[in-house]
Amino acid sequence: MDDRANDLSMSSSGETRSDMVHQSAHQSDQPSAQHARSVEQSPLAFRVRAATASDVPAVLPMVRAICDQHQARDPERFRVVPDVLERYAQWLPERAADPRSVFLVAERTIAHADAGGGSGHSPPGPSEPPDSTPSGSADRGELLGYCVGTIEPEIPIFWVPECGWIHDLWVQPIARRSGVAAALTDETVERFRALGIRQVRLHAGSFNGAAQALFARQGFRACIVEMIKPL
Repeated sequence: MDDRANDLSMSSSGETRSDMVHQSAHQSDQPSAQHARSVEQSPLAFRVRAATASDVPAVLPMVRAICDQHQARDPERFRVVPDVLERYAQWLPERAADPRSVFLVAERTIAHADAGGGSGHSPPGPSEPPDSTPSGSADRGELLGYCVGTIEPEIPIFWVPECGWIHDLWVQPIARRSGVAAALTDETVERFRALGIRQVRLHAGSFNGAAQALFARQGFRACIVEMIKPL
């Protein structure tokens, strides 16, 4: 998904999310140093952090949007089951708790005025309560996007025994052109790297050139062309 364009992308390995069969454990809520801060160069101040189960209700409308977008563009390939949100409502908390999954959200942070009278963007201080929202600041805690991925086994004839899969990446319209998609992608890749994963994969819709361009800028390359034939 490209946060500089109108189209946003769902990437999926298919069988993982549809089957909803996953491990359950505990995921760290500490972001890497690269994205633990807010992105001050952007007009929109935000930070990327690990999602928790309490974030799921705010993420589900984004899930609905990403499913609707893909289903509208290619219903033969991307039509979802009627209870897709109920399945996600069960699956996402499991991903938040699983140490071998990555479930991140981009969250708006407080905007502070700089000394020159302009507007600047900085992260909250270390002692600042997570729910504090000073008067006049941007809405603290508004979720701007999410990314979710899992580690999946590879068939045993290939050199990597398992790889990271980015399943979904979505950025809300208000936050596009702000670096949110790139930040979510980078942080997801870094978390997979920290887990010892040697390769990260994703699917991008053939109709979504903006998503493909974003992922190319983040170091991904085209590898397989998926082809389908309805029967």
